[in-house]
Amino acid sequence: MKRVVNLLIDKKKTISTMESCTGGALANSISNIEGCSDIFKFSAVTYSNLYKIKMGVSEDIIDKYSVYSIEVAREMSKSISYFADSSYGVGITGKLNRIDKNNLYGEDNLVFVSIYDRESDKFYDYSLSVSSGERCLVKEEVVLSVIEKLLEII
Repeated sequence: MKRVVNLLIDKKKTISTMESCTGGALANSISNIEGCSDIFKFSAVTYSNLYKIKMGVSEDIIDKYSVYSIEVAREMSKSISYFADSSYGVGITGKLNRIDKNNLYGEDNLVFVSIYDRESDKFYDYSLSVSSGERCLVKEEVVLSVIEKLLEII
């Protein structure tokens, strides 16, 4: 993450995150790096559909594709980028080893990530099958994949 933060500082770019299943793990990893206040604008942990919608995710997209979809991750990444006026927005949603009574559809241990580059109006989307281990380790798995992707993009 230190390389990501330093690249963003060097390029005078900023980043914001909207996370669901990772519960702020990505934001935490950014905030652990000295100098992050120069590039880290805002983070939201939106476990519930209601708060995804309040943060700008279309209810129609959630209803059409389910909250566990790349379409919702895209909405999250773009919404947070505009909300926080940041260069990059990262949206993460997925279902980790549990039944969600509010969202019955979706494959277990599949995470959807979208990174939105506001300057070029481009999305970098991918999904990630994660292990079914301890939740903290699964979150770390997702964060490491996002770091790799950010290093490719920035």
